[in-house]
Amino acid sequence: MKFTMDIPVGVITPGEFQTAAAVAEMARAMEAAGVDACYVTDHPAPDAAWLRQGMGHDALDPFTAFGFVAASTTKLMMHTNILVMAYRNPFLTAKAAATLQVLSGGRLILGAGAGYQKVEFEALGVDFHKRGKIFDECLEVIRKAWAGGTVVHEGMNFNAAGNEPRPALSSPPPIWIGGGSGKAVERAALRGDGWSPFFAAPTMTAANQESGIHSVEQLGENIARVHDMRAANSLTGSFDVCIGARAKLKMGDQASAAKYLDAVADLTAVGVTWAMVELPHPSRAGFIENVQWFGEEILAKLRG
Repeated sequence: MKFTMDIPVGVITPGEFQTAAAVAEMARAMEAAGVDACYVTDHPAPDAAWLRQGMGHDALDPFTAFGFVAASTTKLMMHTNILVMAYRNPFLTAKAAATLQVLSGGRLILGAGAGYQKVEFEALGVDFHKRGKIFDECLEVIRKAWAGGTVVHEGMNFNAAGNEPRPALSSPPPIWIGGGSGKAVERAALRGDGWSPFFAAPTMTAANQESGIHSVEQLGENIARVHDMRAANSLTGSFDVCIGARAKLKMGDQASAAKYLDAVADLTAVGVTWAMVELPHPSRAGFIENVQWFGEEILAKLRG
């Protein structure tokens, strides 16, 4: 099991998290603790009520934030969790991702999703009801852009009549498809290099509760379905599954750590390969202490 951890660059406490020094310090702490990747979400223009009512979360631009992470570390991978594909022209996404992949030495994981916040789509001028079709189109075009050479593709909102995006990538980043709906499962199996669902929670929107995973058993059934679809379509190569454990960690509590390790073992048993982690961040120093504790009490014990 590998671990991808939220790096809290969305927290806007002045001087605590949204500075170059803060990003470097937190990223290095994760790397030193043995965390495999850090993740940043994607909300360029979120709903104000969603933010102010405590349901949402702020976010820095993931590609820009990851440039600082990459420059401050040598091994820590960077995971967009998740990038809403329809928010950007696919050639812009391909360029940003390829640039980060090259300059970081191949450390990007492109987690991507269809999105769910209608008011954000409207602010960005994107048709919310066409987000699934746009997502699939983006996946196709981005892979063409990374492959090198001339791209010819007439899309829903653009026309590439003979363009050549660079840099071409000999080792493109894996694309993990987010979401737990039936369509997300199918998209991950047939178009992705991984699947990144989430467990439903009462605090989520109704749409996310509906598309979320409700049990480890259901998760295992869907993972089996993914592998069956891939086999039926002769799709080979590595395929990752990433989700957060349902057990909540209480920092400094040994009993909580033991329950968390059991929950991780349950995920491993059904085919999960990466676990998402979000640690408390009362302050930058508090977050770094929690990262160190996680490395000592979870990662060291898990990896023996």
